[in-house]
Amino acid sequence: MKAIAQDRYGSADVLELKDIDMPVVGNDEVLVRVRAASVNALDWHFMRGSPVIARLAFGLRRPKPAVRGRDVAGQVEAVGRDVEQFKTGDEIFGCCDGAFAEHVCSQADCFVHKAANVTFEEAAATGVAALTALQGLRDIGRVQAGQKVMIIGASGGVGTFAVQIAKSFGAEVTAVCSTRNVDLVRSIGADNVIDYTREDFTRAGRKYDCIFHVAGTHSPLQLRKALTPTGTLGLSSGMGRMAGLDRIFKALVSAPFVSQSMRTWVSDENQEDLLVLKELIESGTVTPVIDRTYSLIDAPEAIRYVEEGHTQGKVVITV
Repeated sequence: MKAIAQDRYGSADVLELKDIDMPVVGNDEVLVRVRAASVNALDWHFMRGSPVIARLAFGLRRPKPAVRGRDVAGQVEAVGRDVEQFKTGDEIFGCCDGAFAEHVCSQADCFVHKAANVTFEEAAATGVAALTALQGLRDIGRVQAGQKVMIIGASGGVGTFAVQIAKSFGAEVTAVCSTRNVDLVRSIGADNVIDYTREDFTRAGRKYDCIFHVAGTHSPLQLRKALTPTGTLGLSSGMGRMAGLDRIFKALVSAPFVSQSMRTWVSDENQEDLLVLKELIESGTVTPVIDRTYSLIDAPEAIRYVEEGHTQGKVVITV
């Protein structure tokens, strides 16, 4: 089968379309014919082995696994003898290693049935980004109806899900983005939109119960000025670059000395929360936003585009 793989760390130039062996289905596994996959910051971190310390987990000399991609949607081609929840032909989506390929194979609990009202591309766009938004708002921010929530980086992959999920919780949502993205975040339900190129929200005097920080250059000290005395600052660990990691470290160090809560998290890929997302999508409460689509052979270009950091929603690879 065809797959996008790499045998060394580096830029997108190290990614190649290769012929690799078809995976063998284990007793508790599902073989999926991939119809679409989506790109996450995690993909280019693995590709580059960045930050270098992460190679202790990624693989010291080369990334493990070799095939990129984490979010996937497709059709079941075979199931292991212990799998009861899926059958051949089922349309499913979820998270597993090696999504940039014609087939993937993983444990059945990595997947759920695809909502009938979305395409494979929209289902594939859900995965890691939507889980990060759901868990950050629900478990870290503990967002409740009537609260004021700010989403910084509202137009990206995680941010577009965060705006919609916060609205589903009954919060009043203020989205922070650049000028070109104002109309987009309004269209997905933001109550208020701040164009950060024209207004510094940390000096506006407005206070928020939760600030969900996906992207941006503000320090934790600056962000705290826009929080209520008992508000929560959620710093997504998927922000990408070392500057983001520095902000997270500073926030965690200062957290014990302030009344506000400052927390970070890594998304937990689990079937229960994938089902929550499926229900939100089926009801029309959440709609995945897709910026661009690429073919499998053009996956390196897709990752280059995501690495630039200016996507509007998700970037999807069709297979």
